[in-house]
Amino acid sequence: MTTEKPAGAEATVIIGQKVRPELEPEFAAWQEDVNAAAAGYSGFLGAEVSPPTAVQPDWVVVYRFDSIAHLQAWINSATRQSFLDKGRKYLDGPATQQVLSGGSQPPDPLVTVVVTHRVHPDHVDAFLDWQRHMTQEESAFDGFRGTELFRPVEGLQDEWTTLYRFDSAEHLDAWLTSGRRREILAEGEKFHDFRMRTIDNSFGSWFAFEENGREAPPPSETKTSIAVWVGLYPTVVLLTLALSPLKLPLWLGLLVGNLLSSFIMSFLTMPFYVNPLLRRWLRPRPDAPAVRTQLIGLGLVAVVMVFWAAVFYLVTTRIWHLP
Repeated sequence: MTTEKPAGAEATVIIGQKVRPELEPEFAAWQEDVNAAAAGYSGFLGAEVSPPTAVQPDWVVVYRFDSIAHLQAWINSATRQSFLDKGRKYLDGPATQQVLSGGSQPPDPLVTVVVTHRVHPDHVDAFLDWQRHMTQEESAFDGFRGTELFRPVEGLQDEWTTLYRFDSAEHLDAWLTSGRRREILAEGEKFHDFRMRTIDNSFGSWFAFEENGREAPPPSETKTSIAVWVGLYPTVVLLTLALSPLKLPLWLGLLVGNLLSSFIMSFLTMPFYVNPLLRRWLRPRPDAPAVRTQLIGLGLVAVVMVFWAAVFYLVTTRIWHLP
């Protein structure tokens, strides 16, 4: 059964781009800078880049924001336009773009097909009936995992967008090349103006299927600050102990220590210590009891920080006295 999504709630944009093969390393570096700029805009939830694969012929970039308004602010921003002007030399032709609004994440990565249709307003009911028929038929094929239909997004996109996914490229190809699909396409001849893109399973978790429940929202600023504190305290103390034999002057010690702590926090402390430790508190399951989750999370933070305080008290007063 097709799940239809209105224009509201979280917003995702899928951008496909052919890149000149000899300039792919430069494009990848440029795209990282673009993503970093997007992260500075209100409502940004995440970005991911996927290079071409045997299933997915183009480079694909996915951005997610907490609302259409925030996504639109980024898409239409002077900042993004400036990046696009600088990055045209890496590209081999114009990009394609689909905007989706609403939905949640599925638990498993799958092969996703994105199809966009231009539908005349007088033909919307017929188009919806035809889509339901298409879904009914493809659901009988092995590996089918669901379909979702998104209405046009005013101010960003005039097309209807359909996502459907299979558990493997082989099962997807069996449906795409089937005689039954050709028959249904012929039945919907008036909707022949469409574009289709296959997205490899590295992007499976970005797309929404309501039956799997809504995705947990990003952590609040308060939770984020506490999580950083949990990671920063042991990182700074250990760095201070490690640098103390060098007897650096205060200004130089802080300069070096801050640089090292930034790298350690980004690449070690947060991804391998704080985020796994506090994962259920920072991003609780949608059905998790809110009060219980908060109490367990704050209790865990308290236990961890008391542990580190006790360890460093013993180290610096009983085992090792700083010069």
